[in-house]
Parts: sequence; structure tokens; C-alpha cells
Amino acid sequence: MIEILPRIPLYRAFRGWNRPRLLPMNLTVSLTYRCNSRCRTCNVWKKRSEELSLEEWGRVFASLGRAPYWITFSGGEPLLRADVVEIVERAYAHCRPAIINIPTNGLLPALTTERVAAIVERCPDSQIIVNLSLDGWGEQHDRIRNVPGNFQRAMETYRGVRGLSAPNLTLGVHTVISRYNVDAIPKLYEYVRTLAPDSYITEIAEERVELDTVGSDITPSSEDYSRAIQFVRARLLETSLHGVARVARAFRVQYYDLVQAWLREQRQIIPCYAGWASAQISPEGDVWFCCVQAEPVGNLQEANYDFRRVWFSQRAAAVRKTVRDGACHCPLANAAYTNMLCHYPSLVRAGLTLLGGGMRLRRSGRSLTEPGPALEAVQ
Repeated sequence: MIEILPRIPLYRAFRGWNRPRLLPMNLTVSLTYRCNSRCRTCNVWKKRSEELSLEEWGRVFASLGRAPYWITFSGGEPLLRADVVEIVERAYAHCRPAIINIPTNGLLPALTTERVAAIVERCPDSQIIVNLSLDGWGEQHDRIRNVPGNFQRAMETYRGVRGLSAPNLTLGVHTVISRYNVDAIPKLYEYVRTLAPDSYITEIAEERVELDTVGSDITPSSEDYSRAIQFVRARLLETSLHGVARVARAFRVQYYDLVQAWLREQRQIIPCYAGWASAQISPEGDVWFCCVQAEPVGNLQEANYDFRRVWFSQRAAAVRKTVRDGACHCPLANAAYTNMLCHYPSLVRAGLTLLGGGMRLRRSGRSLTEPGPALEAVQ
């Protein structure tokens, strides 16, 4: 992560004065809307699109060059695409991202393990992060995902991917905190600890245009979310981590605080850099600043697959002004981490968390798989 720090002042200047003009360092690529889950918090599986082909994605990545530091391949279920390995390989060849993130619902254990193994092998200089979705334990997960046997298959996927031996593979567990599971988050967290994942991350369920969830009432109340996330936050600070994982934790703690503030105040808590440092591409090639508004600033097919033509267009400049003016606000996790990197006070707070967490960890000496003290003991 240190290598991107010199770029931070440039992105701040880009947002403030429109110079220098930069391509995003954080890119989300939605490969498909197809999904074999039927989640209560997501309707993306109902959507249809003409997906960009392997060759088209290759041209897009070539136009981006080495700008993206972090690429997330999402969906739908991204591993449903038969050519997902080749698409990721094209991104790796052209962009050489430091991090490639792939979320999965884990419904296809053998296929997921096979395709992850191929991606890890073909992208040796990128850190491949696979995040397995887990919104409950046992039948609760199946009810939220509306797929009988989902939890069992997710556990099979976890064991399969965990069995892969590769230094550039990280396996995490990811939970969407919604009104359907917010009261069970402490218990779920303790269950997940027994799996000993490399990381455990959560994000709040929100109404997004991309997911067709506007008006769906899936976001938990501020009070319920705060109770759940304070438990997770405290446990996270007890966890013994080192290196990049420890740095990531420092930012994750800040993210949880940002979400609580957003729920209370419903505004941009820190300046948003979606449209400057982060972006998303839809399966049909629309370029969005983020997936919450999902407002196209151009289409890559119409721009001859040249990302720059869309990114620096007049339409993009007009939408940037609305973001800069605070016309939109959201707790989108992917964008939030980029926002914190570009916000000096957040960087300072993350640094203090690193120092404070280090002192706390030296006192506790605990690891992810060991039970921690009660929540009150660390508050």
C-alpha cells in the first residue's frame, strides 16, 4: 500500500482543481448480473444485460494501463462466467494490479475452487483476495439467501479454497449486515472465528440502483447497527494481526465509525472520491462513479473501449460536480476505503489505531481463533 501514497496528493488536486487528470486507482468490474442466489438484500439476479466479451474487456483493460491498484471482479456471481479466468488474466496482463478481489456466494464449490486456483496461478504478482459471503450461520444464511443448502455448499467452498496452497491467496469471509441479521451479528462473528479466515469484513445493506433495492427497507436502524458493529469493532481490535492485515484492520475500524456517523447524519461524512479515485464498470460497459447511484457517464462500447474518453468527458465532469457538492451520500464500502486514503484526518486516525491496537495486542496476546474478553472489557 505504501507505493500508492505518493498518488494521494495528486488525486486530491484532481478533485479540487481538475488537474492533473488521473485514471482511477480503485476499479470495480461487474462481469455479470447473473446470480444463483436469491438474496433478500439484492435483486441483481432479476436484471439482464448484454455482457462485454473477453476481447472487449481486454481492450478496456489496455486503455486503463497500470492505473488500477485494486480491481474487484463482482456480479451477480462473477465466477458464473465461463471465461472469468481469462478476463482476470487480461486485467492482470494490462494493469498489473497489486490486489485482485473476487467475492463469491460459494454455491459452486468445485467450480469455484478450480477457477480460483487458475486465477492464483496465472496472476502470481497480484494478491488474490477471495471473499466468501456469509450472512448467517446454518439455516439463517439459507433463509437470507433464499437457497436451501446454501450454507453447506458455502462451507464446502471454504474448505476447497482454503486447501489451495499459494502465497498470493487470501481467503476472507464477508457479511452484509441488514435488518434480517443485525441482531445475530455477535453470534455469527464468534462462529466465523472458528473458521479462522484470513479476514472477516462486513458492510451495511443499503439501497442501490445497481442491485434494484431502492425502497426495499433492508438497512438496519442506526441503533441496531451500532450495537452490532461495536461488538465486531471491539473483537477486531483484539485480534492478533501483522503486516498488511493489520493495516487493513486500521482502515476497517474507521469505516465502521463512518457508517455509524452516516446513519445518524445522512450526509458525506468525509469527501467522496468516487469519480476521481474509484469507479465501476457495468456488465454492458457503462461507466459509473459508484454502484449506489449507478449513473452512467458514458458507455465503453460507444467510446471504442477507451476508458479515458468516457472518464474525461463533459458528462463525467458534470456528475463530478454533483459529487463534490455533496448531492449524494452513502456508506459504500469499496469507495469508502479509497475516500479514507485521500482524507488526511482519516489517515491519521488509522495510524493512531495501528499504534493503539499494537499496545492492546501486546497486552492481550490473542489470535483470531482464540476467544476474547467480554465486550465491556475493551470499551
